[in-house]
Amino acid sequence: MADKTLKQLREELLADPGVREANEEQTPEYAIAREIIAARVAAGLSQAELAERMETSQPFIARLESGRTRPSMRTLLRVADATGTKPEFRLKPKAAPSRAANSSLIRKEQTHGGERTCEERPGEFA
Repeated sequence: MADKTLKQLREELLADPGVREANEEQTPEYAIAREIIAARVAAGLSQAELAERMETSQPFIARLESGRTRPSMRTLLRVADATGTKPEFRLKPKAAPSRAANSSLIRKEQTHGGERTCEERPGEFA
């Protein structure tokens, strides 16, 4: 059996639709874990030091950073406080919709002094 790189193994595993779906379901947890790690490292803290500041245990911090546990909002606020950071939360579209596919796109045409203008944007015009 030939040795595979991690990238090759990942691509092979993600070719399976079931594995790919399970991986995509975990993506948000891993993103949160990466943010927690980044905040801890930027603050110059070890897992044990972060745990001490949060009045919790180092194994709990390790579970947070592994992405295997879903932190509560309270926990995220405690991490932010302990690392001197500010929590931020955003919801983004999964994919940028095409103009043709965007059924909520409103088109407003106006004529001003014989000149025609057109404006398009999502939602309704007031």
